Amino acid sequence: MTTLGSPDTFKRQWLDGFVTAYGRTVQKVPDAYGVVRREAPESPKVAVVIGGGCGHYPAFAGLVGPGLADGAVVGDVFTSPSAEQVYRTARAADNGAGVLFGFGNYQGDVLHFGLAARRLAAEGIPSRTILVTDDIASGPATAPERRRGVAGDFLVFKIAGAAAERGYDLDAVYEVAEKANARTRTFGVAFGGCTLPGADAPLFTVAEQEMELGLGIHGEPGVRTVGRLSATELADELVDGLLPELPDGDGRVVVLVNGLGRTKYEEMFVTYPRVHERLAQAGLSPVHSEVGEFVTSLDMAGVSLSILVLDDELAELYAAPCDTPGYRSSGAELATVELESTVDELLAEEAAGTSVVDRVLTAALRSIEENEAELGRLDAVAADGDHGLGMTRGMRAAVAAARREPDTVSGALLAAGTAFADAAGGASGALYGVLLAETGAGLSGAAAKDISTAMLADAVDGAVRAFCELGKAELGDKTMLDAIEPFRATLREQAGSEVMQAWRKAAGAAVVAAQETARLRPAKGRAARLAQRSEGHPDPGAVSFSLLVAAVGEELERSAD
Repeated sequence: MTTLGSPDTFKRQWLDGFVTAYGRTVQKVPDAYGVVRREAPESPKVAVVIGGGCGHYPAFAGLVGPGLADGAVVGDVFTSPSAEQVYRTARAADNGAGVLFGFGNYQGDVLHFGLAARRLAAEGIPSRTILVTDDIASGPATAPERRRGVAGDFLVFKIAGAAAERGYDLDAVYEVAEKANARTRTFGVAFGGCTLPGADAPLFTVAEQEMELGLGIHGEPGVRTVGRLSATELADELVDGLLPELPDGDGRVVVLVNGLGRTKYEEMFVTYPRVHERLAQAGLSPVHSEVGEFVTSLDMAGVSLSILVLDDELAELYAAPCDTPGYRSSGAELATVELESTVDELLAEEAAGTSVVDRVLTAALRSIEENEAELGRLDAVAADGDHGLGMTRGMRAAVAAARREPDTVSGALLAAGTAFADAAGGASGALYGVLLAETGAGLSGAAAKDISTAMLADAVDGAVRAFCELGKAELGDKTMLDAIEPFRATLREQAGSEVMQAWRKAAGAAVVAAQETARLRPAKGRAARLAQRSEGHPDPGAVSFSLLVAAVGEELERSAD
């Protein structure tokens, strides 16, 4: 990914754009790369001035506004602002009660903010400085002063801003900000490096099946490389890294899941329930939780987890409202949420049952899981490549639902069909859902041992009729119907045979028909728009159907042995 903007003008261009977009909230400092609140406080108050290099939005300029920072100064990408820029911004933000500087613990920032503080002191303006040191991967616990500031910047700035807004004097604002810093810890992971403005390659790369633990926010890779983790495993890794580092408290915490720029909100939300669960298991109560982008690193792919251990004062200050371009808060505490068990958890907790529906659907699920990547590849030829994922989701939900309805074949299939449609979504979800549910409806009242091939053929006939009415597909359109119809017709022809033999022949017909769809051009769905690309490739829906019925047949044979 190439970042927009020239490296020579990026700082000025993005700051001009920011002020233009949010002029109702902030204003640019004359002759400086800094912003201050549009409406200055009516009475003297401590001015909280934060800053650092650009590339971290909403830190730093996006956090300026009532209840948070009074001003922010920005340097070039990942580079400290100069002392002159810090000084000018601090002078513009000063409201007669002194200045609290806040920034991450980086040498360039320490030097330039320090020089600006000396200049303010010479002019009679008192200041204090809080260095944020939340990153546990950048230094040992025995030497916290060596640690850098990452996403914990936001939490410390929020506390300092609330204290200043409440009327704390300069020393008191510094003390509570220092306490917040001492109680904040962060641990992060990167999936891919960021690209500087004007560059055509990222600062570092991460192998497709790996992750970098302990990343920074200046384009640095992590301190340890691990294999690619699932969302649950990632949450465990982050929580396990932080728990031993947390200071003692009364159990109340603020939890911050921070995206580094490229990782999407939905992906972070997938991780959060496990984070919440693990913290609760450790006796911690997340009274405030934040999931989003707070301190980014341009377009880096990755997330970090920050935890602030609260006491009464910090809890009250964190709950105070604020209103900035990058973050707004009413201060409401997190409501208690009961998390439902996921399908995967249900499948793990419940052993496979003895019902025939459970056995055959479980066999079908295994087949789909084994072929998920191939189904996705086939779907990507002329569509969006999600067929394998959708089928896996649908079958997992179907198996879990069938296990909760084990008493009758009809009830289990109806539950499985409803669950499949709900979990898989899309056209395939609805169509497979109706096949399962209508087959179940056709077997209503029949015990498994009493189902004959003729009864089963009748049920499948009804299911296929419902399928065609819903999907409007016709033979030759290159859809799953091109495998379903040969299966149905063969099963009908074998109505006088025993079930296992009839099913095996019908499944064989479906497998052959599915492969023959490679000769067809699609006439339905999204694939029809790219019909030419689809030639030579079998239809993914037809292939998934053939996999399902073949797996069912194999399970029936195993059960008969």
